[in-house]
Amino acid sequence: KGWGFRDPRLRPFVIISIAYLLFTVTDGAIRMIVLLHAYHKSFSALQVALMFTLYELAGVFTNLAAGLMGAKWGIRFTLIVGLCLQLLSYGLLFGWQDGWSDETAIAYVTVAQMFGGIAKDLTKLGGKTVTKLVTPEGKDTRLFRLVSLLTGWKNSLKGVGYFLGSALLEVSYELALGFMMGLIVLALPFAIWGLDAELGTAKKKNSSFKEIFVWDNFNLNVLSLARLFLFASRDFWFEVPLPFFLRSPNCDVLGPDFPCTPDQDPTACDDGSTCDPSLSFCANINTGGGCGGPGVGRTVVGAFLGGYIILYGQIQSWTPQLVTGPLGQTPPNKMTEVFWGMINCLPTMIAAIAVYVSPAFTEHRLGGMTAWLIVIIVTFAVIFAINSSIHSYLVVKYAAADKVAVSVGLYYMSNALGRLMGTLGSGFLYTYAGGEVNAIGGYDPGHDATLGLAACFVAGTVSSLLAAVITIWIRDEESGLKCGPCLTLVAPKEVVEVEEGKEEMEEEDIRKRDLAERTVENIEVGEAKRLE
Repeated sequence: KGWGFRDPRLRPFVIISIAYLLFTVTDGAIRMIVLLHAYHKSFSALQVALMFTLYELAGVFTNLAAGLMGAKWGIRFTLIVGLCLQLLSYGLLFGWQDGWSDETAIAYVTVAQMFGGIAKDLTKLGGKTVTKLVTPEGKDTRLFRLVSLLTGWKNSLKGVGYFLGSALLEVSYELALGFMMGLIVLALPFAIWGLDAELGTAKKKNSSFKEIFVWDNFNLNVLSLARLFLFASRDFWFEVPLPFFLRSPNCDVLGPDFPCTPDQDPTACDDGSTCDPSLSFCANINTGGGCGGPGVGRTVVGAFLGGYIILYGQIQSWTPQLVTGPLGQTPPNKMTEVFWGMINCLPTMIAAIAVYVSPAFTEHRLGGMTAWLIVIIVTFAVIFAINSSIHSYLVVKYAAADKVAVSVGLYYMSNALGRLMGTLGSGFLYTYAGGEVNAIGGYDPGHDATLGLAACFVAGTVSSLLAAVITIWIRDEESGLKCGPCLTLVAPKEVVEVEEGKEEMEEEDIRKRDLAERTVENIEVGEAKRLE
């Protein structure tokens, strides 16, 4: 009773959620639109990775500045600026011309993407902050459940954006851009006329940039470094190499041995290849993307990546109820994260081995290749979501002592740095680690995409391992580590101290008993000698 859209506690959350959810769809879509359009224009994986450089780098600095801007001018201001910058980013992408040189196109798209990166973090500020602003101080569990439920779906809508962007691009590049701009325009009125300008502003003196970097919080700083490598472990293979590999065609169906004419049946060439009118045989759409993959269409690529994001978002929101709670790992500590961080190494390690040696990849068996990729994506999404959820809890736990919300700026900045490192590293590895494929009748189909993807999986595994090892340095092991109600992997510190105390008492009792026995023996020996 009394809960509705007009309720002052709930209205800001509903309005910002609508704007943020619509924006999230466009944020997921812009990556797929740029990446797949660039692939069709024959840009290499490294060149595409460079296009995302300023998008990720913008996140490093915007994460630091957004909190200060929101505290000074309010969430309404940052939300409106974020939505407008996203419109600008999409509008600039309309100007991408086919006749430009590679260097000009890369520079132009990189700048356009930069505005999208700034927009993402400015808009995210409202979506992340309003949940705290509308949650009452009392025990109003109904509101808390509603906030938790809607927040959990935000990540999943980014996956919807991945799929929509890819599917619309299959129809038209301009249609994909225009549709996403329409969603942003739809969100703007909610932000402009539905929110109080004072919402989220600081009630006292605002923090400074100097206060954001809290170097004396050892646990938070170590967790930030671990977070960098955790997110790099995903982006070393997911954001650029995976879609490039999915689009790349079978190397064995390219070249002069597969003649064609442009006016014949389009299916004359295998998936991922095209009938080149200047060559009159089936050729790779993008030699810079390599060959050796399944050659699926853009919509299928979007479904693969979008499915991962949706699954990741749902698992992340339900981790306490489905995973850490039943295992007795709630609330989690540093040992919980080390445990799951080590498990996070397994999917990419197995994937690297499978891509190197499995006949599904070495002999290009499409069914086996697809099955392997689905298992890898699903398994990694589940485990990575658990790790991310544990990290989200630990940052709040470790930052609590500072009593300053912006003290976690360094932590959130590490997200963007990890994505930047993974994206650039993946572009380089995928492009150059595979080596060249033997020319087919004088035709060069590109590098070996299979070996390039395997190298990216290896890099992801190393990055996961580093994240887990770094987490060991955190000083937080008092509560131990359980793995279910019956199995304790590491006893809580208090229990260990009690057990050690018991052992010391037992050793002392043994020493006293031995001393008493020796004393009795000495007395008996002395008495015997006296009697003699």
